Order: sequence, then structure tokens, then C-alpha cells
Amino acid sequence: MAIASAAIMLLVGFLVAGTPLTAGAAGTPKAAACGGSDVALNRPATASSTENSGTPASAAVDGNTGTRWSSAFSDPQWLQVDLGSSQQICQVTLTWETAYAKAFQIQVSDNASTWTTVYSTTTGTGGTQTLNVSGTGRYIRMYGTTRSTQYGYSLWEFAVYSGTTTTPPPDSFWGDTSDIPAAHNVLELKILNRTNGHYPDSQVYWSFNGQTHSIAEQPYFDMPANSAGRMYFYLGSPNSQYRDFIEFTVGPDVFNGNTTRVDGFGLKLALRLHAHDGYDTQVGEDQATFAEDRSATFQRFQNEVPAEFKHLATVQAPYYIPAPGSDSAFRTGGQYANYFTSYAQANGVNEPTSNVFGCAGSLAGNPNMCAALNRHVAGQSQQSDPSQYYKAAPANYYAKFWHDHAINHLAYGFPYDDVAGRSSFISHGDPQYLLVAVGW
Repeated sequence: MAIASAAIMLLVGFLVAGTPLTAGAAGTPKAAACGGSDVALNRPATASSTENSGTPASAAVDGNTGTRWSSAFSDPQWLQVDLGSSQQICQVTLTWETAYAKAFQIQVSDNASTWTTVYSTTTGTGGTQTLNVSGTGRYIRMYGTTRSTQYGYSLWEFAVYSGTTTTPPPDSFWGDTSDIPAAHNVLELKILNRTNGHYPDSQVYWSFNGQTHSIAEQPYFDMPANSAGRMYFYLGSPNSQYRDFIEFTVGPDVFNGNTTRVDGFGLKLALRLHAHDGYDTQVGEDQATFAEDRSATFQRFQNEVPAEFKHLATVQAPYYIPAPGSDSAFRTGGQYANYFTSYAQANGVNEPTSNVFGCAGSLAGNPNMCAALNRHVAGQSQQSDPSQYYKAAPANYYAKFWHDHAINHLAYGFPYDDVAGRSSFISHGDPQYLLVAVGW
């Protein structure tokens, strides 16, 4: 669930505290062009052990988040999948049951005998972990070396995505990072003007915790630990209608945060988190979206979404594209008030359309169902496969648009968009700096 929602405390279950071992230029792990099918889905799976006959290895690759693999209560243990042919792996999503791995590796192999580690961590915290990796092999496995509990290892789902690796936005987009000062608190933030010349640094503002500055005055902020927060950005003036925000919780030695389109779109935003151990990841709108004019983005939204959603780009233009759940046309009495009702009822959910978009009412406690309805995969067996999302109406085509135009197709288009690891949430321990690009 997005941090903007009521369930901020869920963040602690979604820490991704590993270190990608394969790096791109200048020691920065390459971002993967992932967003296709789960290549592990329904493939032959084996394991070092199973707790009982009800928790087989196959249950972790069946696309059903209600079934799981569970191992014997000892270390080490592993879960292995035969992908059928050599695949270039770019991302792995682990959906852990309460019994998760504190230390584990993701390994690939061509022969299921000699293994290459593409990801390693000793500070795993369970929850849903989406790991950007880079490696090639027919076989892939999770190799657990330290359990977090007295029980075994247990995975609801082990999803694997293949694709070619691509270079992240170039260094010129993020600028020189060598001059970022060392943080005295948890990490150093640097705000970047990426408005393509529409606004000078003196008219790009940030606001947090009672402070408001232009980036000409103060481009840096030394971020302390805090329970939860939002940093707002404005173009033109400190109270401009051209505004947006990022959200985060910052622990004594960890950053957890994301960009969000849960409420709507105001400004193009992207984040790059870098940690002292070399971890480096990026989320937010993609470079092509940053490069185009704001009017082109609004027009592209209208061109790419179905008729029911087109008006969202005009009702508050040129300042904002609201999420459909807060738009009057999708609420009781509105033109599209019944957009989701029949589909939801057919899947056992008696909620108005606005509650489906907003994961409210009974859906507030049912993230899997809310995500399935928004993605139009409710009742299907492959609910963890992004290639099956938004294939038919009714669906949240507003969310689809932001996924289509986000780095690695990761975005927060509705409150439970983190189901199956598709959100823009990022987290890592021992952070060094966070770059925030603000676009037009």
C-alpha cells in the first residue's frame, strides 16, 4: 500500500536490504527493462525439503498467493525453478510468509550444479521483496542460509522476470554526484531541476517539516530519522498549483519511500537512492516522459486511455490529473459510477466503483483482491504475472498509464499497487544520498 494511505506501518514489512552484485558503469547496478511475464510461473520447481505434503515447491510458482512452499526447520534450504531454457534474468519478486530468510542469495545456473550469485543479503526483513538483478541461466534458486524464525523458509510466491538489461537514465540526467556532502543525519537529499528550462532554480521549491526553499537557495537537505513524512515540490512559487510530493519513512539507518500517483499526477518526479554499500536504484517517471513537454504528457494520457478515463486529463488541467477514485464521474451519481460494480460483484465484492479504485471499504483489508480488480485479473490463476494486467475492461487504466511510462514499469497507481512488487517503493539500509528529479 502506498505510504499515502492509512497503512504506513506496513512499510517495515517491505524493506529490501540486499546488495545487487552485478554492476553497470561506475559501479551502478543496471536497471532492468522488466515488465513482461513471470517466466517461473508453473515451471517445474524443486526444493531442498518441504515441511509437509501441503507445502510443496510447486506452490511457490503457481500464481496463487494463497498457497506456499515451506521448508524443514534447518539451515541451509533452497527453492529451485527450471525455466526450461536459458533466460536473461532482470528481476525477482519474493513474497514471503511470516517465516522468511534473514540471509539468502538469488543464484542462477545453466546446469543446476554450478551456481552464480546475482543477489545477496544478510539483513532480509521479509514481506514482498522486488529485487533488480542481472544474470543468465536456465535454473534459478533462492538459497537461504539464515532463518528469521525457529521455523523453516516459506514463500507464497517466487516470481522471476526476464528481459534485456538497459542503461538507466544517463549520468547527465542525474548530474554530478561526487560533490554531494556527507550527511550528518541519516542521508543527504539533493533536489534537481529537470524542467527543461521552463523554470530557473530560483523558482523550483521544496517544502518539508516547516522549511521551504528554492533549490537556488538550498538544493540539499540533511534528512533526519522521522516516523513518516512528505516532501512537497512547487514550480513558480511556494504556493503554486504546479505541485506534487514524495513520501517516506526514515529510520535511524534506513530509507523507505516512493513516488506516488495514488492521489493524482501533478509534477514529473523520479528518485535515485544510493547506499554506502554500492546499492543504487531508480524509480519514477521514465526519461522520455521527463523529456517531453507537460502538454504532450497530458495529451498522451488522453490518447492512451479508454473513453471513461480521458476526461481526467482535462478536469483540472493544466495543473493536475486526478486519480479516478477521487473523480466525481466515478462516484455515486456520476456518469461512470457503475464502471466496476458488476465486475466486483461477480468476484464477491459489493463495493462502489470509487472504493475499488481507492481500495476502501471492505477492500481496505484485502490487498490481493483490490489489486486483482484494478488489474482485471480477479478470479484468474496468474495474478502475479504483469503481462496479464489491464488486458480487458473494467480496469484501472489510469494506473496502467503511469506503469507504462515509469522506470522499470514500477509505479503506485492505486493504494495496493505493491501487490506482486509492482510499486515504486524503494528501501535500503545505510543510505548515502537520495536524488529527487523534479520535472515539468
